[in-house]
Amino acid sequence: MNTNEIKALVSLLDDDDKEVQLHVEQRIISLGGPVIPFLEAEWETNFNPIVQKKIEELIHTLQFDALKQRLREWKDSETQDLLEGMWLVATYQYPDLSLERLKKDLEQIYYDAWLEFKADVHAYDQVKILNSVMFSKLKFAANTKNFHSPANCMINIVLDSKRGNPISLCVIYMLIAHKLKLPIYGVNLPNLFILTFKTVDTQFYINVFNKGIVFSRSDIDSYIKQLNLPPSDIFYEPCSNVDIIKRVLRNLSLAFEKTGDNDKMEEVRLLLDVVTENKEEE
Repeated sequence: MNTNEIKALVSLLDDDDKEVQLHVEQRIISLGGPVIPFLEAEWETNFNPIVQKKIEELIHTLQFDALKQRLREWKDSETQDLLEGMWLVATYQYPDLSLERLKKDLEQIYYDAWLEFKADVHAYDQVKILNSVMFSKLKFAANTKNFHSPANCMINIVLDSKRGNPISLCVIYMLIAHKLKLPIYGVNLPNLFILTFKTVDTQFYINVFNKGIVFSRSDIDSYIKQLNLPPSDIFYEPCSNVDIIKRVLRNLSLAFEKTGDNDKMEEVRLLLDVVTENKEEE
């Protein structure tokens, strides 16, 4: 479809006949993501506020449909790369966000950590070094003032502001740890996402939301007991990247609920459904 044909369709978006409007909208949506640049160009040159709003809605629908498909492909991929998953979540709010930009930001943090890192010291000391870089030098910290802000789930915003919620800070910490070849993984505790350093001989836990404080399995025992929950392996052992993205999406949905944005809350729940759905049942 060429530009003139798209212009013709756009001109009918405020047609008096609602059926015509609906048909036009469905036709534009059927064209998929490649039509977005044409719609953006039309938005800039069209000064009818009704048409502009409909164009905005169509662009959002197309971007949202594309995001659902990319998330489905990510979930079904062999690697389920964590950074890519976090990037996909962030593109819900920032559709033009570049994955390469996130990689460059993380590469700089890794470089800062690599300069001070020592591979031949005890695991606790390795974590202390990483803590020093993340929390003392780079000033990453818990966003306690705006804990329920949707921005806490957006890795690009957390990298820029150096403020985040437990899981976003853990993800950044873990991504840097993996670049340093450290066996650090996410753990799905109730109400608090943490990390574990786990090898055949050594296992301890890291609370990134509290500046990387190290604690033991018995501390988790006490925490679970306080919550009146029965012990479960998921409270002690590494979780998958899919589990992490599910939790990020749950947090994001809750954040939009807290801010009263029910439309976005429902959309994020649809994204969560995509990551949760069982491929064998499709």
